[in-house]
Formats: sequence, C-alpha cells, structure tokens
Amino acid sequence: MKTALVTGGAKRVGAQIVKTLHRNGYDVIIHYRNSEKAAHQLSKDLNNERHDSATTIRADLNSTDDINKLKEKVTKLDLLVNNAAVFYPTPFDEADEKSWNDIVSTNLMSPFFLSQSLYKLLSKSNGCIVNIIDIHAERPLINHSIYNISKSGLAMMTKTLAQDLSPNVRVCGVSPGSILWPENYPKDNKYKEGVLDKIPLKRHGNVEDIADTVVFLANSSYITGQIIFVDGGRSLCQ
Repeated sequence: MKTALVTGGAKRVGAQIVKTLHRNGYDVIIHYRNSEKAAHQLSKDLNNERHDSATTIRADLNSTDDINKLKEKVTKLDLLVNNAAVFYPTPFDEADEKSWNDIVSTNLMSPFFLSQSLYKLLSKSNGCIVNIIDIHAERPLINHSIYNISKSGLAMMTKTLAQDLSPNVRVCGVSPGSILWPENYPKDNKYKEGVLDKIPLKRHGNVEDIADTVVFLANSSYITGQIIFVDGGRSLCQ
C-alpha cells in the first residue's frame, strides 16, 4: 500500500486530492494548520471506507521546527503533494514585508524544506513530489505580485529539484487555471463572465481535474520535471 502526504489537505482542492488518492489505493496523511475539524472529519470518513487508511498531522509549515516534527511522525512515504498555499492581493504600493514573508514562506519556502526533510523517505520508495503551482506563475495576475512571484519560484523549484533529486525521486507540477472561485474574489456574474471569456473551453474546471492529474503524475514513472497546465486552454490566450 502506497502512502501519500498532502499539505493543506483538509479543504477545497487539497481535500479532493486526498479523496482521489485514497480511492486509488493510497493511504493518506492529511496535513492541516488551522482546519482541524475538517481534517479530522475527512480522516474519519476515509477510515470508515477503509480501516486505518487515513491520518492527520498538524504543522505550521512556515516553521522549520514544525517541519522537523512532522518528519518524525512520517515513517513511510511514496508521494508528497505540496498543495498548501495562501492567496490574496498585494497591490504594489501596499505590499509590505509581512505579506511577503507570509506568502513566500507558505507558497515557496515550506515546499522546499518539506521536500528536503522527506527526501530520504521518498528515495527509499523511488517516490514522487507533485507541486501545485498556478497558471499565474507564467501569466501574472494584476495586484498579486507577491503571489505571482511565489508561484513562479515554485515552478522553477519543480524543475530544479527534478534534476537534483533524480534518479531516486521524481518531481512534477500541476498548474491549475480557474478551478474554484477564490473566497476573497468578486462573486458578481459580470466579473465571472469576463474570466470565462478568456478560457477557450468557456467553463471553469473542477477539483477532480486537478486531483486526477496528480494521480496521473504519481503513476507515471518516466515523467519528471514537467508541469501540466490544467486550465481549459487559458494559458494559450493573451
């Protein structure tokens, strides 16, 4: 039985990745920071489906101490999904050091040091790391400069670690487009229609699209260093 750790796995895209991996035969470790209730409920639901197949781990991944504590709790690992992220606007003239540290630490620093700490476990199983990136790593979103920079760094980290960790560990990325509407974004139909107009397939994706791509990469033993855009063709357009 393979084991997967999904950071930020209690809600939204992360929760679907956890469910899809579990359905495909993985034991799952659900990481959370603040979403304790959701993480424990998801773990309970999955354990009802298959006994002793899901556990939870709380950690603040911005803390190297917490990362080290997490490492001590994981004894076997085949797949690490770096999904945890923060997303909010930082207009250039309002951006400050606090926002920089918050976004870059969560979106870029923590995946790097978590990958570093778990490398030996992953190498024992010839495992895989999948980073959840964003199309805005290449197509910057206005007023989100720090977020864009953090995800662009994660894309480069994916390619860099694919070289540095080979041949023992594969490293790939999934770059979502419009999947779930951000909680702090306008919800009026006119704004949403403007977003859809830029997507060739003229519809939003869903969380299953991202989760299925993670499973595909986890199972593709001759793919490394690749980033798959799951964006309905958005990255093709101006």
